[in-house]
Amino acid sequence: MLNRFFIICSGADTYILNNCSKGEQNKYAGIGATVFFTAVMAFIAASYALYTVFDNLYSAIFFGFIWGLLIFNLDRYIVSTIKKTGNIVDEIIHALPRIVLAIIIAVVISKPLELKIFEKEINQVLLEQKNSMTLANKMQIAEQYNPNIKALENDIKDLENQVNLKEVEVNSLYDTYISEAEGTAGTKLLGKGPVYSEKREKHDAALAELQQLKLDNKTKIRGIETNIANLNDDYENQIISSQPIINNFDGLMARVNALEKLPWLPSFFIFLLFLAIETSPIFAKLLSPKGAYDYKLEDQEMAIKTNVLQNKNQREAMIKTDYALNDRIYKDIEKEDELYTYKRTKARELMQLQADAFYKHQKNIL
Repeated sequence: MLNRFFIICSGADTYILNNCSKGEQNKYAGIGATVFFTAVMAFIAASYALYTVFDNLYSAIFFGFIWGLLIFNLDRYIVSTIKKTGNIVDEIIHALPRIVLAIIIAVVISKPLELKIFEKEINQVLLEQKNSMTLANKMQIAEQYNPNIKALENDIKDLENQVNLKEVEVNSLYDTYISEAEGTAGTKLLGKGPVYSEKREKHDAALAELQQLKLDNKTKIRGIETNIANLNDDYENQIISSQPIINNFDGLMARVNALEKLPWLPSFFIFLLFLAIETSPIFAKLLSPKGAYDYKLEDQEMAIKTNVLQNKNQREAMIKTDYALNDRIYKDIEKEDELYTYKRTKARELMQLQADAFYKHQKNIL
């Protein structure tokens, strides 16, 4: 039962193969088994690759099964269309397009399995990339907020500088009126005279302005600090909202790119393994000698081809003979008076009908 199933997988004609030896049947069963297990590997590879895309096991298995059937059909077609002609050069030329197709299939099958085999190494590469992307993302977001935050901080410094300058002015006025009272500057008269009172009033007025300035600037600084805090909150929210995108950076394309950053030799040998598996049925047929199945299949195809050619030639001969007979028949009746008289009568009736119809048409117009 299993042997028959593998023979069906090989694409061989079971009716012809049943009349061949056991060795011939086993050869095609081996080819069919290779085709079948290649399709199984394609199903596994496609299911894993699609699982990384959909994150859904059932969808991945369903589409992976469809892909496995497609690869099975392609491999079966490739193997079944290679015919043994006895001329190795001619066979290789005819097999070249099929070998190219087998190479493409091997690449498609091996790549997802490489992703699974080197999953831990790929995860390490992806982790490094995610860390770099996180730092780059923070820098990019900071570039959007830092200029505004820096401008607001400069505004705070300007307000603080205004207070500091006003304090310097008030301290200077304080020193001035104290020196006037002590007689060490100004009029140099000891005591609190009119000049002292004038300078004291200036100091008191400046001190009041300083206190009001401190209150006003403190209120402004609080507002600016609130704006800075809001900008910092927005910055943190931007980082938090964008981080899941970076964390989910582990799709199929990201993993393929990460795989390319690993040493190429292990991946290359895995590809060679699947290439050998995929092309083994083709080379098995090319390298195997022409067997009983091939002779019987060739005999059957030649019999059908000969029958088709015979039927084609026979139809061509019948058409040629029919043309010749028609030519002779029409040539023989060409000079018969009875036929001439009959056609003359019918032609006259037809012309009369045409004349009557034309007359009626013209009369209706008038």
